[in-house]
Amino acid sequence: MTDDSDWASALTGPKKKPMRRRTKILLWLFTALVAWLTLSNASWLAPDPVGKPRLIAHRGVYHLYDKRRATGRDTCTARFIDRPVDATFENTPESMRRAVGLGAAMVEVDVAPTKDGRMVLFHDWTVDCRTDGHGETRDLTLAQLKALDIGYGYTADGGTTFPLRGKGIGKMPTVEEGLAALPVHPILFNFKSKDAAEADQLFAILKASGRDSARLGDAFYGHGAPVKRMRELLPHNWSFDLKSEAKACTRDYALYGWTGIVPDSCRNGVIAIPVNYQWAFWGWPDRLIERMDRVGARVIVFGPFESGKSNEGLSAPQQLAKVPASFNGYIWVENIRDVGPALRPRQK
Repeated sequence: MTDDSDWASALTGPKKKPMRRRTKILLWLFTALVAWLTLSNASWLAPDPVGKPRLIAHRGVYHLYDKRRATGRDTCTARFIDRPVDATFENTPESMRRAVGLGAAMVEVDVAPTKDGRMVLFHDWTVDCRTDGHGETRDLTLAQLKALDIGYGYTADGGTTFPLRGKGIGKMPTVEEGLAALPVHPILFNFKSKDAAEADQLFAILKASGRDSARLGDAFYGHGAPVKRMRELLPHNWSFDLKSEAKACTRDYALYGWTGIVPDSCRNGVIAIPVNYQWAFWGWPDRLIERMDRVGARVIVFGPFESGKSNEGLSAPQQLAKVPASFNGYIWVENIRDVGPALRPRQK
């Protein structure tokens, strides 16, 4: 007969060895997976990106405002500007030319049709915020818009003073005036509405002006309908839906880019990288750039992402220092006055 310890040994002894073997196998598999993820997404093993970063000057040179106070889509941002240093207004020829002089590779402007079939460069859906007029921009004629003071509503002290009043009379430009300001420099046009007909209208203006948008590299973005139409009209130009298509590519790549497979949503699309979440994107920067180049996608670095805020560009040179030196994509910029000159030493 055997004692109790023999019975216990007989019951438990044979099980320990297989369990240890399975544990070792799982550890080896886990180690191999970690090694594969590390190597397949290693930026330093990717080809060196060719070229330098390109700045997109949002609205050209414009009056910055306190984004913590001016929240919400319909907030009048002109009520919360920093103390103005000059009378350069967004979406104007002067603003566009200055942005290029400060280092912008592309200047972003907003287009809006007028009641009488023209098209102006103006950001807001209504004129009530920035001007001395009232009503929707699209319900006013060009003559009515030209009579407005686009500096009327700006204040840096809560409405006590309005230092830019009288300095913007007649300065709301037509698209043609914007084209004349940058005859050989690419422009990024923003469609504010969902109306595909606005793409046809803008295309007609470009054609009538003799502008070769395909050669210059003009680009277009906004809601899906006008973007889709612009792709039909100028198939070789960059057209993208920032809120839908870029959001899908960014989300999908963050979720399963670790596999090395580039999501279909990124093909010929845009991936948006917040400067404070670069770590969340597999293979950043060089491996990600190589993957996006392979599928014809463009990479844009934005300013810090904060919940509840729209994705905006860089506003301080210190943020630019966080962008890897090898990055060769686009950088969305709010404050081209300071960020533009700060980039120049890196481009030498």
